[in-house]
Amino acid sequence: MKIAVAPDSYKGSLSAKEVSDAIERGIKKCDSTAEVVKVPMADGGEGTVRALVDATGGRIIDVTVSDPLMRRINAFYGILGDNSTAVIEMSAASGLTLLSKDERDPLITTTYGTGELIIDALNRGCTKIIIGIGGSATNDGGEGMAKALGVKFIGSNGNDIGLGGGYLNKLHSIDTSKIDKRIFDCEIVAACDVENPLCGENGASHVFGPQKGASPDDVELLDNNLLHYGKLVEDATGVKVVDVKGSGAAGGLGAALLAFLDAKLEKGIEIVTKTVSLESRIKDADLVITGEGMIDFQTAFGKTPYGVAKVASKYGIPVIAIAGGIGKDADTLYKKGFASIFCIADKPMTLEESVENCERLLEDAAERIMRLILAVRH
Repeated sequence: MKIAVAPDSYKGSLSAKEVSDAIERGIKKCDSTAEVVKVPMADGGEGTVRALVDATGGRIIDVTVSDPLMRRINAFYGILGDNSTAVIEMSAASGLTLLSKDERDPLITTTYGTGELIIDALNRGCTKIIIGIGGSATNDGGEGMAKALGVKFIGSNGNDIGLGGGYLNKLHSIDTSKIDKRIFDCEIVAACDVENPLCGENGASHVFGPQKGASPDDVELLDNNLLHYGKLVEDATGVKVVDVKGSGAAGGLGAALLAFLDAKLEKGIEIVTKTVSLESRIKDADLVITGEGMIDFQTAFGKTPYGVAKVASKYGIPVIAIAGGIGKDADTLYKKGFASIFCIADKPMTLEESVENCERLLEDAAERIMRLILAVRH
């Protein structure tokens, strides 16, 4: 029997690889002859670097860069097993979790550190860079990232403007002549799971600004600044960004990636699925087991288990999901390729208990599932 194990991480507890290993142990307790193919997965958000590194035999690169307030911090990205593809989570350098609640201020936070991660990947000879653009602390339209790569953002006085979304109204012109030319020999793919445009009621500032510390007045200022910035970006590059779906992702970083780096915006789960060659690795499996920390109706909105189920359904392979918790309307997933959904809990327990014992609980849940399957087959 061939079983493909392709879960996401259990956030705050286990990596996708650790989840895969625990499930494999549970399977092997019941059937030592079972062929288990482990494919650690992610959806483009937190954990994507680790999942892709683990799935491809790559390595983690530690590097010192600037945080959203330009303080030097230790960050990381991954280089995959092909030694030519880098995977970056922009949140590692420019993420909201790097700041205390009192430090959140999208008027001054910057994506400069994300640009530094890109430069490091170029310095190591990478010719493809995958960038996850969720969880940002910024609303600078990607100005900081582009500035780190050599783009000049010039005010009416002829000097560079400051870093952060609050300075974009001072922008008079953009000079791209000094951008790192290696970027044009590099394929850039951005994992983008939102469709928000750069500006307007559904834009970066209005939708995401408040959670990054923006007051109502700040939101209006930031939105007007991004509109001004977006038009000048279009003038400088010929790439339309103001009303483009996804350009507002990560405080407008999506716009800068499109305009300055000629990036492609793709769904995170689709990028991961292609990168780890999921389809070719599971297409002849008898069963697929996937999972994540919480499974509910939102799982169908591009999260890992749904992406795995879509691939498995092409080949008529049954899919079982194992979750730390089963939430609202999870039963809707039965119409979307899931044969069944199991929770790891084996008794009433708190979230803390579940997280602390996650590895054992996963192993035990996989064993129970396998025993049921073997009983039915016999």
